[in-house]
Order: sequence, then C-alpha cells, then structure tokens
Amino acid sequence: MVTNKQRWTILGQDPEILLAALANILSWFVVTFCPRFLPYLLPSSPEEEQDGDAISIDATKTRCISIGRPGGMEQLRLVTLKKDICTIGYNVKHVSPAPYTPADGFELPEDCVVVKNLAFSVNYADCTIRWGLYESAKKFVGYPIVPGFDVAGTIERVPKNNNINFKVGDRVFGCTLFGAYSSRVVIPTIQLRKIPDCIDSFSKAASFPAVSLTALYALHLAGYFPGGFDEGASRHKFKNKSILIHSAAGGVGSFLVQMSKVLGLGPIVGVVGRSSKVDEAYRLGCDAVIDKSSEDLWSAATKACPDGFSTIMDANGVSTLKESYNSLAPSGRLIVFGFHSNLPLGQAMLNPLEWIKMARKQSNMPKFDAMDLTVSNKSVLGFNLSFFADEREILSDMFDQILEWISNEKLECPNVVEMEMKNIALAHEFISSGKSIGKIVVTTEPTSSS
Repeated sequence: MVTNKQRWTILGQDPEILLAALANILSWFVVTFCPRFLPYLLPSSPEEEQDGDAISIDATKTRCISIGRPGGMEQLRLVTLKKDICTIGYNVKHVSPAPYTPADGFELPEDCVVVKNLAFSVNYADCTIRWGLYESAKKFVGYPIVPGFDVAGTIERVPKNNNINFKVGDRVFGCTLFGAYSSRVVIPTIQLRKIPDCIDSFSKAASFPAVSLTALYALHLAGYFPGGFDEGASRHKFKNKSILIHSAAGGVGSFLVQMSKVLGLGPIVGVVGRSSKVDEAYRLGCDAVIDKSSEDLWSAATKACPDGFSTIMDANGVSTLKESYNSLAPSGRLIVFGFHSNLPLGQAMLNPLEWIKMARKQSNMPKFDAMDLTVSNKSVLGFNLSFFADEREILSDMFDQILEWISNEKLECPNVVEMEMKNIALAHEFISSGKSIGKIVVTTEPTSSS
C-alpha cells in the first residue's frame, strides 16, 4: 500500500533547509568574527584516525574528504581513516550504511569490488552537498558525508568467489552514489567499466562518468536515445531536430554537444557565459554559439532558430527556465537537471544576505500550467541521477553505449584541470566561480611536497 506522507514545514519552509541555513550562517559568523572557535565547528567521526596519527601518510589507509556538517570551505576536511575502512555509496547497504565501511572489517559481497581510487572529479553538486542543499545527500546519507560521484583507479580487492569480469590490478572507471572523494571505495561492479586504451590517464577517465551519463539520460528524456532513425519511438522522425544547450562548454554541456552531433541533431546551438568559452563550444561541435556576456541570449536564440527549438537543455534554473520554455517549438521538450542560478556564484560560504537572495530567487521560479502544456504541445521534464539507486540496468546500458562511443573516438575527454586532495577547497572555489571549462579532477596520491 502506497501512502503519501505530507512533509511538515516551519513558516512554509522545509525544516532541513532552515537547519542548513542556520549552520551556514553560524560558519560565516565564526569564520568572519571569531575564527579561534572554528575547530568547534568541525565534527569528527569515530572512523577517523586521531590527529596525531593522521599526519604521516600511510598508503594502506584510506584518505578522504569528509564533510561533518553543512557550512563553508572549512568543512572540507582531509582525513585518514582507520585501517581497513573504506568509503561507500548509499546503495551498498548490504555492506554498510554510507559513508564508511565497518571498523571491524567486512566481507565483500559478490557484486562489489574495492577500488584503489586514483582520481575523482569535482561537480557543482558537491558544493550544494557542502551547503546542505542537495536533497539525495540529505535523504540517503546525512552527515558526515564523503561527497563525489566519479572514480578512476585500479581494482584492489575482489570477492572470495570471484565470478566477475574484473581482477586485481584492472584499470577501471565509473560512478558511486557518494563516497568518491576518497582513495579507496567499495563499488558495485555494474557501476564500473575497464578504462579503454584510448584514455591515457586516470584523471581523464574520472572526467567522464557522471557528466556523460547525465547528458545521455537527458537526451533519452528528449526522445533521442535509445533508437535510431528507423525506430518509430524515436523523435528523429520529427522535422525539427534543433537543440539549445545552456553551459555548452561545461561538464555536462560538453557531452550534450558531442552526443547531439553523434545522434544527428541540429542545428546545435550552444550558450556560454564568457567569451573565453566560445572557441571551446565550437570545437566540441556547436553549429552556433551564443555568448550571453556580450549579446542578448534570447534574441540570438530566435535568430539561430526562428521556429523554436525541438529540445532545450537547461541546468540554470530561475535565470533562464521561463524563456527556455517560451523558446520551444510545438512538440518541444525542456529538460531540466539543475538550478545553478538559484545558488550563489563564487561564494565560499553563505552569509545571511545570500540566503535572502536565494529565497527571493526561489519565489520567482516559473510555474508551468498543465493546460498550457497541452495546447502548446510542449513538455517539461526533470531528473537527478543521484536518486537512481534502483535503476541499475538502464544506467548500465547507457554506460555501455558511452564506452562504445569513447572507444570509437566519437566522444572526447573534456578539458581537464588537475588538483591535489589538499587543495580541495580551491577546487570548490574554482567550480563555483563559473570560470572553469570542462572538468576539475582531483588526484588522490600525494606528491612528494604534500
């Protein structure tokens, strides 16, 4: 029997959001006015080594980035876990609840391996996890949490009855449902693939999984995957195959452009927020690029596609959603997978003014009328893959397709900026600035100077 539980609110707001707001404001106040009290805002876990034991780097122990509570950059703590403890995603409950495996050891189930993780990517979602605003992180893990989705490394441990297609030492990449900011992760094998020979580094491998899966699922919702021109279910039979892609030079956007080219869509119109990103968007395969920092976005979009777009990919949120919908052609689909403009850009922590701004933006979010959707023949669809723990087969099939395209050199690695784990705060600052092109990837093995 299915029941709909009504969530209780405080002054019309989700109490978890209010608690996150209070936690962030407390961090801002302490860092700004009384930093000597900052250590009291950094909760530790029993799985962590004591400070004195964590100074020396021990390759046999897991190093990870732990977030103990919502807050600013100060919450990004590089810690060493006790011997034999790994990080783990929330969908591996048959081993342990996230974020850590048991301190007294664990038996590896037949569907999982331990990956010695050598590189992970940084996504904007990780910043919202740190702020306490990422719904799936709150719902399935809570705090402490080890963020991150993308991994790339080698198989370190396999099940006793090894009936899988992996062996110790295999080079692999894939996704975990949180826990990737770590040097050692327990991951189901269905979420991993061997790194093809055309990818020559773990950093490049770590730049692919989450953003490419997001891009392909977005095109699936748009009706262009799976299926080719000969299948009646495919929207390729529609005359209008135009697509507008916001943030076309970013992580997801770069793959949306490439996949749209592979799937025969066009014209492909990319939108970027800085002039420095125009050339990259063209290089990826855009037929036209709109630099919204130097021209009116929607006038340029109308000029590029006067009849409206068959598909618009929008992760911006309040700043573009309304006009994205208005720019759809009849039968057009608006695919929503983020709300970046609802959140502060380039902020290390969220002070009271930023929360007021976010509340105002939220109140201005567009609402779509069911009758207008019907008479306009338009659709609005949204998704977040971090909720897809039970949808393993469809994501596995998509991963296979992505691997095939990579192996056939139909998809290329995005521009990669490498950083070290000790500089994770700089990585968060960079991705939230809006200045990054492609992917930020963090390597887990410290250099001699670390």
